[in-house]
Amino acid sequence: MDDIRLPTPAQQHKKEEQTLMLGLQFAGELGYIIALPAVAFGFGGAYLDKYLHMSPLFFLLGIFFALTVSAIGVARKIKEITKSQL
Repeated sequence: MDDIRLPTPAQQHKKEEQTLMLGLQFAGELGYIIALPAVAFGFGGAYLDKYLHMSPLFFLLGIFFALTVSAIGVARKIKEITKSQL
């Protein structure tokens, strides 16, 4: 007969803490992946609109570009995570 050992409460707690920390790290990385392009391209577009008097053209292009860059970044991050779990 195989001897099946269950994890101790201390081992379970440590595993839960590790899972929580990985989740928080993932959330933080996603925040940067989404927020930085939105802020940079949004403000950059607003500045160009003000400078060239073409409001809201460049702001909207900046937001669209930020969404595209963020979507690519999130997809890459998810692919990286799923690869590491296989």
